[in-house]
Amino acid sequence: MTTYLLRHSSTHYSAAHRVNGDPTVDLPLDPAGRAACRTSSKALAAVQPKIWLTSAFARTSETARLLMADPDQPIRVEPALNEVDYGQFEGGLFTEYARWLVAAGPWERPPGAAESQRVAIRRMLAGLRSALQLPSPRIVVAHGLLASVLRWHRQTWRNAPGRAMPIFFNEAPCLYLVRIDDGELEDLISSLLEVLHAEEQESAAAGGWSSRPEDHRTLATFDGPSVQLEETNSHA
Repeated sequence: MTTYLLRHSSTHYSAAHRVNGDPTVDLPLDPAGRAACRTSSKALAAVQPKIWLTSAFARTSETARLLMADPDQPIRVEPALNEVDYGQFEGGLFTEYARWLVAAGPWERPPGAAESQRVAIRRMLAGLRSALQLPSPRIVVAHGLLASVLRWHRQTWRNAPGRAMPIFFNEAPCLYLVRIDDGELEDLISSLLEVLHAEEQESAAAGGWSSRPEDHRTLATFDGPSVQLEETNSHA
């Protein structure tokens, strides 16, 4: 039983480092994103998924449609996989949101948003867990934050258990694909939820979030060359 987690292909927001957490915004894939899907569709042909699961955003469903070998195959939409709600930062540069995030902390809701970054991650994990109830193999098309959190856990936290979860995660690139067996996926989700719970308890006991030096060092890279920003923290 296997899940293939895939980040959607690129949009014009991706190149401009702008954020979109509102699924009602009309944001299709850009020409490069559509071309990349056509190229990648051959690599996914061997998977022969029984079902496709996407968020409620146009860019995830469009990615799925372009990758499908059978264009008539149904897509199941799971809103719990949606990107984080950016509130007043919607449509703006990621750097603006990032500076606020370092100052306020990942448990605070941005003004006008329905959730904090950490609550959004917990929601996404619940959405990903729901995929385990679907026929296998399955392909889940989601967003950069979820893919980046899972990659952080697999590559970093497993080698250093107990390490604090960062505010910013090395970005999983568009069309980043990872194959996860059901047992490992359940373990990953459970472990990440435990990390989030422990952090939430620690933050509450301390009376709020205290930013760490590494948060500011990461933020400092945002003002460098655009390629540096694109490789680290654009989630649109």
